[in-house]
Amino acid sequence: MKSMLSEFELIERYFRPATDHTVLAGGDDAALIDVSAGQQLAVSTDALVAGRHFFEDALPYDIGYKCMAANLSDMAAMGANPRWVTLSLTLPRVDESWISEFARGFLELGAEHDVDLIGGDTTSGPLAVCVQIMGEVPAGKALRRSGARVGDDIWVSGTVGDAALALAHVRGDFRLDANGLDYAMKRLTHPHPRVALGRALVGLATSAIDISDGLVADLGHVAHASAVQAVVDWEAVPLSSVAAGDREHPLVQQAALAGGDDYELAFTAPAAARSTLDALAARLELALARVGTVAAGHGVSVRDRSGRVVTPSEKGFDHFH
Repeated sequence: MKSMLSEFELIERYFRPATDHTVLAGGDDAALIDVSAGQQLAVSTDALVAGRHFFEDALPYDIGYKCMAANLSDMAAMGANPRWVTLSLTLPRVDESWISEFARGFLELGAEHDVDLIGGDTTSGPLAVCVQIMGEVPAGKALRRSGARVGDDIWVSGTVGDAALALAHVRGDFRLDANGLDYAMKRLTHPHPRVALGRALVGLATSAIDISDGLVADLGHVAHASAVQAVVDWEAVPLSSVAAGDREHPLVQQAALAGGDDYELAFTAPAAARSTLDALAARLELALARVGTVAAGHGVSVRDRSGRVVTPSEKGFDHFH
């Protein structure tokens, strides 16, 4: 019978990659890192739980990939260059084939963005993943939620709603054809964190947030932090070809406005920056849609071309409901 790996053997075999930006990585009581001169450290932590943030029977590669992607997206929203992560992994049992694939998904995406895994922990229990990510951003230049100003444009990268439509299809609430389902499932399991966009927006955007809980909910955080109102034109909200033909369908509206799991960026910028942002979109080969304006007031208002208020049945993903 094959002997079970110990905790330290598991870490050594699967979670001890070479590091490039670290003085001392795993193997001691703490990691040591040097922050570059003129930079501030941006730090974020996410806990992802089986059955809540991902299907319990999801492919381990996809789980690892998405756990890294979600954290990279937080760095993107701050305009930070991601550099280091720590990983705490709770496992119901030691399944080396599962762990190997999880590690591959997690570390491959991290390597794509030049991120060092510098430590963490493993323990036994219900499947859950906790990631802390750290990055560097020029001192005093980080993108925040609190910078939106009346008169600013509101922009959204890529498209929104596809991941939520994939979930709706799985639950039997919405029907996608085979090609549409394949595309939407890839958006759900393999989101593309907009790290390059976030870094390019430093000094250009007045505020930013990543769309993880839903466009309305996340713009609501910006509106609250900036003491303004976000006024969104529903017809301008970017939908993929999977959803564009059903724009008036209530579930499509719900998915795009409140579905979450998009990991796109929503940001504000002065109207004078429009041509610069159009050029940036072309350079990054990434669609940027101007979806509304910042106005005096509070909260988020979404309206269609006739001026009718478009209200999703739920405002966004809530971790406790």
